[in-house]
Amino acid sequence: MSDNKEILKINNLNVEFPLFGGILQREVSHVHAVKDLSLTVKEGETIGIVGESGSGKSTLGKAILNVLKITAPDVRVTGEILLNDNGNYIDLLKLNRKDIIQYRPQIQMIFQDPFSSLNPRMIVQDIIKEPMDIHTSLNENQKKEKVRWLMEKVGLSGEQATRYPHEFSGGQRQRIGIARSLATEPKIIIADEPVSALDVSIQAQVINLMMDLQNEFNLTILFIAHDLSVVNHISTEIAVMYLGEVVEYNKTEEIFDNPQHQYTKTLLAAIPQPNPDGRDERIKKRQELNS
Repeated sequence: MSDNKEILKINNLNVEFPLFGGILQREVSHVHAVKDLSLTVKEGETIGIVGESGSGKSTLGKAILNVLKITAPDVRVTGEILLNDNGNYIDLLKLNRKDIIQYRPQIQMIFQDPFSSLNPRMIVQDIIKEPMDIHTSLNENQKKEKVRWLMEKVGLSGEQATRYPHEFSGGQRQRIGIARSLATEPKIIIADEPVSALDVSIQAQVINLMMDLQNEFNLTILFIAHDLSVVNHISTEIAVMYLGEVVEYNKTEEIFDNPQHQYTKTLLAAIPQPNPDGRDERIKKRQELNS
């Protein structure tokens, strides 16, 4: 994958959220959510963006999608986010809301919570079809046919298309979210903690599905997570974020085998390590406590 072309370049990205106070509600301070972040992403790679809550990783994802001002109109975003559009680099930050729609099909998002990210009043067919309604010229029959094809690609039956989200399990709902993200045939998927709300056994299934889809469609994935163990198998490279900055960036095996920054070492130390050698001792201690 090292010979693949650059598909996304982030240069000196800064994101600041102003804090207001006083009777006149003037700006009294600010939160620097992302600081001087630069990152180059190649086509077909998966970059793990890892850090604890408040590290700026989800803000980074929203900045790439250029949706921060929708929820926080006063946010200040500077730097460059350059999308490779057939050899022409487009600075997404310079696009207005009307122009960004043209490039939205190329970058899609998988959300953290499969329960709140799906409209409970819409059947699955309409949920997956919605991006096609906005961004494609397919007719209704073509859209419905593509919905069923996508559902089968993510391990669901096309016959389930007329059901509502509450009729599915958490893992199935996230599969619906993945199908929706693929509806516009994107180049880049931003997966914002896509398995954190799922049981551990289901997490592995969803990660394996994403790896299979990546290979089939040559997707580029930014996989945001707070747990290094989650991104271990899916990521080609990992960027570790702390207080808005990338404090370490390297190939996945180097991050795990030879971490350089103390924060990376702390995250690695937080990964649970099974210790079968101590099993007998733990059983003995439990018996002593219960006696």
